[in-house]
Amino acid sequence: MKKPSSPVHPNTWNFLRDPMITPTGFREYDARWKYPEEINLPGMTALGLGLGTQMHRRGIPPVIVVANDYRDYSLTIKQALILGLIQAGIQVKDIGPAVSPMAYFAQFHLDVPAVAMVTASHNPNGWTGVKMGFERPLTHGPDEMSELREIVLNGEGEARAGGSYEFVDGVKEAYLDDLVGDFKMTRKLKVVCATGNGTASAFGPELFERIGVEVVPSHNKLDYTFPHYNPNPEAMEMLHDMSASVKASGADMALGFDGDGDRCGVVDDEGEEIFADKVGVIMARDLSKIYPNATFVADVKSTGLFASDPELIKNGVTADYWKTGHSHMKRRVKEIGALAGFEKSGHYFLAEPLGRGYDCGMRVAVEICKLMERNPDMSMSDLRKALPKTWSTPTMSPYCADTEKYTVLDRLVEKLVAKHAAKETIAGRAIKEVVTVNGARVILDNGSWGLVRASSNTPNLVVVCESSDSEEEMRAIFADIDAVIRSEPLVGDYDQTI
Repeated sequence: MKKPSSPVHPNTWNFLRDPMITPTGFREYDARWKYPEEINLPGMTALGLGLGTQMHRRGIPPVIVVANDYRDYSLTIKQALILGLIQAGIQVKDIGPAVSPMAYFAQFHLDVPAVAMVTASHNPNGWTGVKMGFERPLTHGPDEMSELREIVLNGEGEARAGGSYEFVDGVKEAYLDDLVGDFKMTRKLKVVCATGNGTASAFGPELFERIGVEVVPSHNKLDYTFPHYNPNPEAMEMLHDMSASVKASGADMALGFDGDGDRCGVVDDEGEEIFADKVGVIMARDLSKIYPNATFVADVKSTGLFASDPELIKNGVTADYWKTGHSHMKRRVKEIGALAGFEKSGHYFLAEPLGRGYDCGMRVAVEICKLMERNPDMSMSDLRKALPKTWSTPTMSPYCADTEKYTVLDRLVEKLVAKHAAKETIAGRAIKEVVTVNGARVILDNGSWGLVRASSNTPNLVVVCESSDSEEEMRAIFADIDAVIRSEPLVGDYDQTI
């Protein structure tokens, strides 16, 4: 394989012939580029050839499920990727347009070891990428991504005979059947189904109707221009829209899905946006009654309630805080035999007997409906208000270039660790410890905390703060953490703030 060159400029002879791949697109647990500025179609073919070569090197049977999200350019990208996989001698089973969890489901349904899902996830139009994995339900982590990066960028992809293509129909229907099972609501439930015109529009309304939920549509027409907002249930724009729909319709809650359907966001019957980590605590409370002494994994951006909530403690729950990122979380849930993993971004990982361990927004939606069925006298706002009160920021993302963000983060971690060693305070409180498993989570003496880490898939840092005391303290934590961040001139503006 010819080594990719970078950059090759659009509207040139070489752009239509030679692979062009920006190295920073290979991220911790998937691959993402701006298209066509950072990768061209020959570059996607080179990626497919590299991925197929990686399968052969690792002794993975040469069969892979491939799918794409609903964007106007995703099919073209997928076809270029498939060409490279076939060149590498891989048997491709194309299941067509899909949400990411449908592709993961297809690995089990078709008994295929590998998956490559072409999606930009929640990133806005102009981005593309691939989520891939060899060991179901896991997806590539840093080691696998590093290996793939070297194969592709060093031109080590090897062409082999034996490649083939097959379009497999009927997987969407099998996926929905699997989600529904024999469950049917007996409680009357009215739900706003928010899909932001993304891929989940082809799944969410039908799923809710099949389990007996009254659906209030919210941007459920497939439209890859995303005319209302970019579907991302962690973004306040989408959550506010969901809240308005609940208030206008009198719905019991709103459930919203991101661009590739692997995340779920929740707004309660009072129109209150519940951050996904708090929804995780609500679910953990319910599930730990059925499965006492369960272990739950939470990412480092998540609320401290997984460890401190009296109800979870009473039910014998073990809380394990781990690295942010869908591949990190999936792997951790499997490694320690957890019942579920919860990520503040809205990725939930439900293991047996609830699910298969991969992140599926649709599966979470069904489980939330089951939760409401098991608690017929409780509204979603009742469940929210039953949690110990904390005050938390949204996930905020100041700009920091992909080429600089990890170096900048290393310096920030050093500065925050030094503040702890020097017995300095944050928000006027003593620093109890600084957890550095994934960036720096600065925990104060009352359990309040602030986090800074590097985004794994965009050119940003990530900042989250939570107070167990007050909104005032939450804002003070953010101000003090932000003051440290502002000491780094390479950090730019926030996408949103408090």
